[in-house]
Amino acid sequence: MTIDTSQTTDAASAPVPGRRLSVAPMMDWTDRHCRVFHRHITEHTWLYTEMVTTGALVYGDVERHLRFNEEEHPVALQLGGSDPADLATSARLGQQWGYDEINLNCGCPSERVQKGAFGACLMAEPQLVADCVKAMRDAVDIDVTVKHRIGIDKHESYDFVRDFVGTVAEAGCTTFIVHARTAILKGLSPKENREIPPLKYDVAYRLKRDFPDFEIIINGGIKTEAEIDEHLRHVDGVMLGREAYHNPFLMASFDQRYYGATTEPKSRAEVIEAMIPYIAAQLAQYGVHGLKMNSITRHMLGLMQGLPGAKSFRQTLSDAKQLAAGDATLLRQAAVRLTAV
Repeated sequence: MTIDTSQTTDAASAPVPGRRLSVAPMMDWTDRHCRVFHRHITEHTWLYTEMVTTGALVYGDVERHLRFNEEEHPVALQLGGSDPADLATSARLGQQWGYDEINLNCGCPSERVQKGAFGACLMAEPQLVADCVKAMRDAVDIDVTVKHRIGIDKHESYDFVRDFVGTVAEAGCTTFIVHARTAILKGLSPKENREIPPLKYDVAYRLKRDFPDFEIIINGGIKTEAEIDEHLRHVDGVMLGREAYHNPFLMASFDQRYYGATTEPKSRAEVIEAMIPYIAAQLAQYGVHGLKMNSITRHMLGLMQGLPGAKSFRQTLSDAKQLAAGDATLLRQAAVRLTAV
């Protein structure tokens, strides 16, 4: 099946780009400031929140967890939870706040997440995941998707992930984001789970062959346009993780290359200029609540990756004394230290 490059969401009442390219949800990284920064590099690539637990929304500060900036669209809310009623409530809040998609985390292997009975351990309970998906789909009009691994612990056979996808699909889910590694739930840290289990892209490719009417998006260890191009020969979309964070300007070509945009991407200097008023406005609005400038600039340290003077750029944006002054034009000072921009 050919996936349309646009889709309509009732939340936004306007077409949004398809999920051909996306940036993975990453804890402590893909917050709203990071997403605004990424949006100034690529207009169409989908952006995902950090995982937000249902408990944080059902019992906590909803605004703190769900507020985002209009320029972030298309943006998806990733939820962590395993109670269908709580997930339905959280998904409904996500739609009310204007998100374009609700994504269920079935891939995080951390022990802390497992203790909450969600993340990758949910792959062992596909019917529960299906119940969760159905509850969310009944509660919202926007897409409900699932991000998962290709296996857990000793459940590494293709049949295991195929049956998981098939069961969840019966609840109406048609988009699966496949992190092409097995999750080891005991004995490996989250970092080790991103590095030690081997990548098996062919499993995601096989899922696409077996479920041709579903949208299959591949994730895990993808770093270059050449790799993206190869994956797109087999699946519908590619989700980048740490490469998008550490080398964000890689995404500057995505709108033209993968979405047919005709406008020129912003230069690095233009991205910096776009972020200066954003930082100033955020500090003016939220600084009284303890927002510090480095909460935003820390996401920008990789902007000059690969350029002469990139180290000086990072050093300037990491200078505690200058950051404490809260002057967003520090970004310009950092850029000047490059031998080339």
